[in-house]
Amino acid sequence: MFTLDLSGRRALVLGVANHRSLAWAIAKQLHAAGATLCLTYAGERLQKGVEELAATLPGTLVLPCDVTDDAQIDSVARELGQRWGAIEMLVHGVAFANKEDLEGSFVATSREGFRIALEVSAYSLINVANRVLPLLEKNGAAIVSLTYLAAERAVPSYNVMGSAKAVLEQATRQMAYELGPKRIRVNAVSAGPVSTLAARGIKGFVGMHKDHAERAALKRNITPEEVGAAALFLLTDMSSGVTGEVLYVDAGYRIMGV
Repeated sequence: MFTLDLSGRRALVLGVANHRSLAWAIAKQLHAAGATLCLTYAGERLQKGVEELAATLPGTLVLPCDVTDDAQIDSVARELGQRWGAIEMLVHGVAFANKEDLEGSFVATSREGFRIALEVSAYSLINVANRVLPLLEKNGAAIVSLTYLAAERAVPSYNVMGSAKAVLEQATRQMAYELGPKRIRVNAVSAGPVSTLAARGIKGFVGMHKDHAERAALKRNITPEEVGAAALFLLTDMSSGVTGEVLYVDAGYRIMGV
């Protein structure tokens, strides 16, 4: 018999930018199930907002973590090692690409723009997991990241972010294979379009959002809460036999042929 009582379990959540963030939707589900949380923020610009959100979830820790800075990642690992001793859940909701690399021609993507998108949006999953690995393998753990259908299909204006998501999904499988013997599961949630801060930066998002609802099998868009619930499943013992998978939460959009 499986339960959703996460009392005594600890989750490191990366990628909360504001109340619309999918990482925030996941964090709320974890807290409601009894987990102890640590939210991170990238830069002073996001600090106040993340701290205000964390204050609504009693007991939540907030730490700075720019995933392009190994020293900051190591600092988070040390702090949580001292405070918690172990991490049972890791949520990776970090993604970034330069605006010009999303709005322009994909074949004109700059070398630096490509590097930044892949480093922040994909390599960071590998690097963070490696640097907190001693905490993850203590009791076994579950890792969940956020991806999108552009990892396998051409999506207008998603450009280099699609490349990053493709790498993220490959990393999910490779990490699942390598970390499985350490009792660490690695999965990803592929969410349909949701009006987040990152999504609104994609040219034509409003049209994409409307088209998705019209074409999806359920004839609607998804909610952040549905993404949070799916991630909760993957982060708990209810999915104890699942690893290396991408779970599509897109109202059935991916299955449609037309």
